[in-house]
Order: sequence, then structure tokens, then C-alpha cells
Amino acid sequence: MNDLESLLKELGCKTPPDEISSDRREATLDFLKMEIEYRRQHKIKRLLSLSGIKHVKTLDQFDWHFNPKVSKDDILTFVNSPWIENAFNLVLIGDTGLGKSHIASAFCYEAILRGYPTACITAFDLVSRIQRAYNPASKIDYYAKVRVLCIDELGYTYHKKEDTDTLFQIISKRNEILPTIVTTNLAPKEWGSIFSATAASAILDRLSFNGRFITFEGRSYRLLKKHKSK
Repeated sequence: MNDLESLLKELGCKTPPDEISSDRREATLDFLKMEIEYRRQHKIKRLLSLSGIKHVKTLDQFDWHFNPKVSKDDILTFVNSPWIENAFNLVLIGDTGLGKSHIASAFCYEAILRGYPTACITAFDLVSRIQRAYNPASKIDYYAKVRVLCIDELGYTYHKKEDTDTLFQIISKRNEILPTIVTTNLAPKEWGSIFSATAASAILDRLSFNGRFITFEGRSYRLLKKHKSK
């Protein structure tokens, strides 16, 4: 299949390539490429607006030298793996200000660039939105089925039993089917402080399947920025 034929097929054009005269082929190719790029950019903007990402973050923007204990190799190995297609989960663990949310947001943006619907939301906002929803079951279903889900700041607030049930439902429904990214300030053994022991074990069990746990250590970016602003 030549370039012209493949581009026509990608755009859903029914015009046979043979019907395009040779003197118009180059101009037609350029037009089709521009149209495909326009549609791609439009889709990215639409997916970004629906994702909940407030400020675009990329891995290229991350300061790997500031905290050399943050494993660049582990992060890049994961992002370059078929983590979306194979539903690999990712749990980023560490204190506040170490860059967990930046990395998680960058992963979500990477998914958007590849054309996947994505939702990036804090655990508190996720539970709150579902509680306020006219149809909570529909909201749960949305987060359970979105192609890539990032639950940020898990563990920053205590979760009541109904909150735990909501989070477990979403994570459980996604298990083995869709990738979930979680950032948390608590090591897995401390999850019993925000969930019941049973709930903590069940959620960890789901995330551990096809999951990668990466611990962040080092200095806080936020404290550095606060110090510089003085």
C-alpha cells in the first residue's frame, strides 16, 4: 500500500488513488498529511480538556539531577514498555514534593499524545465527585472504564468505609484490563492507617497484579521553591 492510498484510507476517503492524476498527487499528499495532523492535534486538545490535567507536565521537564535517588531508569523503562496495552499498573510512593505527581501527570499526557482517553484526579476529588453525582454508579463506571486512570494523593486524607468501597470498586473493575497509576505518601504497609486492613490488602492485591511500585526519596522541590522565593 503506497502513501497516498494509506492516507486516504486513514481519513476514510473513498476516492480510489488511481483517480488522482499524477500532477496532483504531491499536492494531495501534502493536504492529506496536514488534515491528519490537524485532526490529531484537535483530538489531543479534546482529550486534554477532559483529562483533568491542569498543567501539562512532561518527562523532559523533570529535573532528574535534583533528586538522583529518583530512578530515571525505572521510570523510562516503564514508560517505554507497552504499559497501556498490557494494563500495567504503576504506584509511585514517597513524601510530598518529590515529583510523584509530575511523573504521573507526564505519563497521562504521554497516553493522551498516543490518543488514549485519560483521567487524572486526586483520591479526595474522585470520591467527592462520585458522592455528589446524580448517578454515582455511572460515575464509578466512567472511572472504571477510562483507558488510563491516575489517582493522585492517595493517603493524604483518611477514607471512610464508603470511600474505600468506591475506590476498591474502581480499581477492581480495572484489574487486568486497564492501567491505573497511583501516587501516595504511604508505603504499602501503612495503607492500613487510611483503609481497613481488609480493604488495604484487597486494593494492594489488585494494584500488584501487573504492577510496578517505585519509591521516591530525596529533597522536596516545593521546599526548594519556597526557600528561593524568600
